[in-house]
Amino acid sequence: MKKTCTFQDIKNMLIECANVNDEITPDSILKTDLGIDSIYAVEMILALEEKFEIQIEMNEMDTMMSVQEVVDIVKRKLEV
Repeated sequence: MKKTCTFQDIKNMLIECANVNDEITPDSILKTDLGIDSIYAVEMILALEEKFEIQIEMNEMDTMMSVQEVVDIVKRKLEV
């Protein structure tokens, strides 16, 4: 069965991995709005890779500024 990724999937993962509150929107900025530092960012990438069985490159990680950008990258990876 093909995996899918929704905003809610990413929101739930961020709440679990990064200990952020549930006031997350697609426009939330990872670093400034949610306080995702480099350590949490690496944990987030590892969790995404494991959950969705994808590989995220470092240069892709650097482009993820908002929650929606994370969703978009994961969706793009799942389409391949």
